[in-house]
Amino acid sequence: MDPNGKVALINGGARIGQIVALALAARGCSLALTYRNSIEAAEAAAAAARAAGVATAVIRADATDPAQVAAAVKQTVGALGRLDILLNLAGSYEQTPDASQAQWRAAMDANAGSAFLFASAAAPFMKSSGGGRIINFSDWLPVSGRPHYRNYVPYYTSKAAVLALTQSLALELAPDILVNAIAPGPVVAPPDLTDEENAEVLAATPLSRWGGAQEIAKAVLFLVETDFVTGECIRVDGGRHLL
Repeated sequence: MDPNGKVALINGGARIGQIVALALAARGCSLALTYRNSIEAAEAAAAAARAAGVATAVIRADATDPAQVAAAVKQTVGALGRLDILLNLAGSYEQTPDASQAQWRAAMDANAGSAFLFASAAAPFMKSSGGGRIINFSDWLPVSGRPHYRNYVPYYTSKAAVLALTQSLALELAPDILVNAIAPGPVVAPPDLTDEENAEVLAATPLSRWGGAQEIAKAVLFLVETDFVTGECIRVDGGRHLL
């Protein structure tokens, strides 16, 4: 699929989402950016996209609320005329020792549930336009079958569910809609990372560096533009899964 003249809805536009948005805008793709709390990030990405010459819409939506998700998809089509690409970037990442049922449900809803809701709402509009692309976001650890870190049971399980959802949707929505996923590894360093922690990450990554958000944008563009890859998950982790 050529993104030029198409419309992408990015569910979760902060940090990495902003770079992905700019990469799509640079190729002539109009954008709808949803947010729950980070309106500043969504507005900043929208302003940069408009400067690149594409139409944008900024929409508030709780990605775990079916009614708000359905409304956000309809607003996207109403404002921009169609919907061709869905990027499910929204999610949560929390350490949960002795996780409660509430924490389990919150992680599942934020990471896997939100992707299911947006995909379900978007698919009919994509089919009416001749097809589309759905790109979900998992994590390199569950995709590699390596829990590795303690106290992340709900998060790890929810991101593993994203992979299963991707594969299931790829089968259900073929041949009109291609569904794939990206599993980031050490891409953007947390702002509170210590020098010691940074050294540990670099030592455990064969490419010995953080990837940067641009590497995610490159993977997104590949999955948008390919016409013969579906049900796959690309690990963008600098080879971290090899060690």
